[in-house]
Amino acid sequence: MQNTMMGLVYHGQGKIALEERPIPKILSPKDAIVKVTLSAICTSDIHIKNGAVPRAKQDIILGHEFVGVVTQIGKEITNLKEGDRVAANCITFCGNCWFCRQGFINNCEAGGWELGCRIDGCQTEYVRVPFANMGLTKIPDNVSDEDALFLGDIVSSGYFGAELAEITPGDSVAVIGAGPVGMCAMQSAKLFGASKVIALDIDYKRLKYAKEHSLCDEIILNDDTAELQVKAMTSGRGADAVIECAGSSASFQTAWQIARPNAIVSIVAMYEEGQTLPLHQMYGKNLIFKTGGVDAVHCERLMKLIAAGKFPTDFLISHKAPLNQIMNGYHIFENKLDNCIKWVVTPYER
Repeated sequence: MQNTMMGLVYHGQGKIALEERPIPKILSPKDAIVKVTLSAICTSDIHIKNGAVPRAKQDIILGHEFVGVVTQIGKEITNLKEGDRVAANCITFCGNCWFCRQGFINNCEAGGWELGCRIDGCQTEYVRVPFANMGLTKIPDNVSDEDALFLGDIVSSGYFGAELAEITPGDSVAVIGAGPVGMCAMQSAKLFGASKVIALDIDYKRLKYAKEHSLCDEIILNDDTAELQVKAMTSGRGADAVIECAGSSASFQTAWQIARPNAIVSIVAMYEEGQTLPLHQMYGKNLIFKTGGVDAVHCERLMKLIAAGKFPTDFLISHKAPLNQIMNGYHIFENKLDNCIKWVVTPYER
């Protein structure tokens, strides 16, 4: 019987390695053990590797984006059974504390971003999921693993960004960053009723890809002319809402510049360094900034949209390879080589 597994372990800034680890066991009656069938490399994993996530612990297995099959459940888990196909929420939350009751699960007093950050994550063969009754969503029979894979992270992040932006029907929405989260934010903006979605990025190929998949209506290379171009597309006002998903100093500045006066700027990007808010330059624009890590409270709702074909994400999968090749995957994904959008990890091959 197999007692060990392979997993990608973080050993401090710039140091990751594929290593043998014990298969996890149930530690709490609210735990579940899930056999990973697909996982993915996320930009947040890159931030941890680069030492830009202070709360991340060393010597843990990375990864928080996965689907799999439940192999064992704790005594208090009543909504799941062994053999269930499930998609994981990137956030661990108890469902009972004050923050959870308000829907702020990212701030759960007993959880938050745990998997692949403070406890072992999913870039491995088996993963222990705490509070599994809250953090795992059953996958309907008509939804493939590929379609469900991004539910609890980038789909939820994009949706969260659109929700923060308070989009109303007919709004013009600018999304900065045509990466996976940005593309999900574009889809979400349309679900909230945006009449025009404008995508901005420094990579024309990604912009073209988003336009070809009908995620946006207009595309703009994010350069010194971005503000003028957005105004030209919005009757001279600027975007009614801006969702910043890129996470660079330049994209942060673009976000407030392209917003019309009295707009909401929603920031769901993760930055590797502090940003400066130039209040003297934006005085009088009366902007509202909303920021934060994803509060992925809508997984059940989003799974229904995926099952109904209203939120496809399989087109984001540009690369797929077994866990054996994950080091190469990190290199390609981080450096955006070979037109990589999402690197998906299949089970380890022995």
